[in-house]
Amino acid sequence: MHASAGPARSPGRGDLTGLYTPKLLTVLREGYGLRDLRADAIAGLTVAVVALPLSMAIAIAAGTTPDRGLYTAIVGGFLVSALGGSRFQIGGPAGAFIVLVASTVARHGMDGLVLATLLAGLMLAAAGALRLGTFVKFVPYPVTVGFTAGIAVIIFASQVHELFGLVLSGPEPGPIIPKLLALGGAAGTWNPAAVGITALTVTLILAAKRWRPRWPGLLIGVVAATVVTALAGLPVETIGSRFGGIPQGIPVPGLPEISVTRILAVLPDAAAFALLGAIESLLSAVVADGMTGRRHRSNCELVAQGVANVGSALFGGFCVTGTIARTATNVRAGARGPVSGMLHSLFLLAFVLVAAPLASYVPLAALAGVLAVVAWNMIEKHAFAALLRTSRGDAAILLATFGLTVFVDLLSGIVAGIAIGGIVFIYRIAEQTTVTEAPLQDMPDSMEPRPRYDAGADPDVVVYRITGAFFFGTAARVGAVLDSIAARHGTFVLDLGGVQVIDSTGAATIEMAARKAGQSGIRFVIASAAPGVRTLLETHGLTEPTVSYVTRAEAVRRGTDGAD
Repeated sequence: MHASAGPARSPGRGDLTGLYTPKLLTVLREGYGLRDLRADAIAGLTVAVVALPLSMAIAIAAGTTPDRGLYTAIVGGFLVSALGGSRFQIGGPAGAFIVLVASTVARHGMDGLVLATLLAGLMLAAAGALRLGTFVKFVPYPVTVGFTAGIAVIIFASQVHELFGLVLSGPEPGPIIPKLLALGGAAGTWNPAAVGITALTVTLILAAKRWRPRWPGLLIGVVAATVVTALAGLPVETIGSRFGGIPQGIPVPGLPEISVTRILAVLPDAAAFALLGAIESLLSAVVADGMTGRRHRSNCELVAQGVANVGSALFGGFCVTGTIARTATNVRAGARGPVSGMLHSLFLLAFVLVAAPLASYVPLAALAGVLAVVAWNMIEKHAFAALLRTSRGDAAILLATFGLTVFVDLLSGIVAGIAIGGIVFIYRIAEQTTVTEAPLQDMPDSMEPRPRYDAGADPDVVVYRITGAFFFGTAARVGAVLDSIAARHGTFVLDLGGVQVIDSTGAATIEMAARKAGQSGIRFVIASAAPGVRTLLETHGLTEPTVSYVTRAEAVRRGTDGAD
């Protein structure tokens, strides 16, 4: 901690370099030795073992080739760790993007996907530069739980044909209902060998998690399934039979086809990538903070995610984001800083350069089994059940987000969830706002107590207090009360001492009540208004002689004097 002799500077006016300093530099400045490097190397290798099958599985499920997933993890993952605002963030392809990537490939092809990734990177970098990272954190928790569960359902549905070795009569539909109908129609084509490989993979993954949680269960399951398939000569599809294997190297960087027409066509997809990427990466960083007690730099993280997506696109990859499962694995493996994430990418690069031909033997049913386990783990089952029990508002947000994500699309689910969340919040705040008759008690500035004002002596003076936020959500209800009260008294005192937040709708409501009172010859007095509240009211025309601004004690005293 550093002491400062001068006044504290606000984040908006202070030195911004700290907000955008990568955590890599912070770690190096703190002192980084051989012991730290050894710990990061072990953690990086552990994460790479997890990321290797997962990156290929996600890429295949998203409608691309397995090498694209590896390029995404290598280039994007390296840049996220090198430039990011989290010490432990691991970047790469994420299961949450499978649906969006698959739909983008179906509409615009691989070149369109790469362009959308490039544009999403620019959007993310701009969002970080504009310091919008803080606002991403305002996404309601039920929305996050709902769209994550919805994505998990879609991922699992997309893997059913691989899990059972089904042979479809045509292209697999994207929407969930037609997809399920097509899968049901192909049920008679199931492949016992594929089912066996799936069962073997899932069993080994779950067994490792249960009895040897530190072992790389995903890799063990895939390797075992690959060995069994090769030795037994099982009739199942492999990476080699469908894709012809994985190139032994990474491509030369290059730009996709860029034109105004092309940009406009993929812009909605790019915006969806950027929105989901921002939410997913910052959520992952928060999870890492909770596990380590550290704090990430959200805007620096967004800039890094943007650069990583641009880099991924240049090398033929697709959208990159922070990945919660791999980040948590990194923390549990004893990582000391971002070097572990950089090494994880280098280990993946070494695999591509040395052992890529071996990937041709990996059965697709094994990778589908990996994604089935990932989908199951993505669903926050306890949180889902708890939100359904918490309140009707939270349940509505959750179910709307989940349902629209599954049956319409991810962006609709997120937008609808946030909108419903905003309405629920407005309703809850509005319910806390009250208009009540205040005791007519003289509260002078001095400490001398004064007797309670006798309401019977002056029935034409009344004091009412508004407590809570006075905004568009409460304006109609409060306005009706003000109209009914102000019309029956000679002096109406509106005590705003309990109002700290007011918007233009609230100010306009008071202005209309004051104008109506003035037309009826009623004195309208505003008491105890906070400086910010008074400034807004005066902006809306609530100035002398329309109203008088006094303390509440002065208001009661004036009312008494006027009656005399």
